[in-house]
Amino acid sequence: MFRNRKSVAGLAILAFFVLIAIFADVLAPFSPTQVDNTARFQPPSAEHWLGTTHIGEDVLSQVIHGTRGVVVVGFLAALIATTIAITVGVISGYVSGWKSEGLSALTNVFLVIPGLPLIIIVAAMFEDPPLWVIAAVLGLIGWAWGARVLRAQTMSLRNRDFIQAARANGEPLRRIITIEMLPNLMALIAASFVGTVTAAILGLTTLSYIGVIPVTTYNWGTILNWASAQGAFQQNQWWWYLPPGLCIAIIGVALSLINFGIDEYVNPRLRSAGERARAMKKKGLDVNEPVTAVRPEMDGLAAHPTPAPADKGTE
Repeated sequence: MFRNRKSVAGLAILAFFVLIAIFADVLAPFSPTQVDNTARFQPPSAEHWLGTTHIGEDVLSQVIHGTRGVVVVGFLAALIATTIAITVGVISGYVSGWKSEGLSALTNVFLVIPGLPLIIIVAAMFEDPPLWVIAAVLGLIGWAWGARVLRAQTMSLRNRDFIQAARANGEPLRRIITIEMLPNLMALIAASFVGTVTAAILGLTTLSYIGVIPVTTYNWGTILNWASAQGAFQQNQWWWYLPPGLCIAIIGVALSLINFGIDEYVNPRLRSAGERARAMKKKGLDVNEPVTAVRPEMDGLAAHPTPAPADKGTE
């Protein structure tokens, strides 16, 4: 996986945003709430690299500080959702009877629960909800798809020979799941984690943009909300809304590249196809060429075909 260019590029981009989130206080040139009445609606300049807002706030500083909220909520929500998905999905896939059916029914219930009304209710309970509350809500409504996939894979693993051997040796359920099954599910768990991070980031920025989450919680969605409320889109003040929009798109691309690398690692057909494509590129061949190139010696034979033997009956 770490030799795959897609996954390596995605991990590099994601690490870049994580470092920005960690060192936001050091990297930001100004405080995100610092007002400069003499520099309102200014385009990018040497002092303000990404321009200023309607009250003179530095857009670059807001984007940098907004990265922290996006990264924290995305990873914390994915951690909560993945933990619940592993617990419910693996146990419901291994056990049988009413326990399995009950956990499967619980998963189906969470699959159809609308997330937006739930988040609106939770946001109404807090005047300024902290990031961990937002992440917890996004994680609680985002674990069901991963649990469904892990349940299906666990049901296919529980009848394998090594699981039957562990069961025959009297291994406890805890050890069978943690030692025998989870290593075989790590690729799916990683893919589920990355997908949940993507969904949580998009959910956070979308809810912030439409005003469900208070604008005092810094993230890229709230920056877009402020820009829209102050008419930045109509006045073509691109330096205010374009940077956070590009950040959302870039981190989405990074997570997608990581997911592509995981898919290629999990799927043997994709992995062999990727290795074959890399080998062809090293040889200077075009992997998208629909027709196989003819070797030079075969090309010469085609230019000078061997004459067919004469029919003796016509001589």
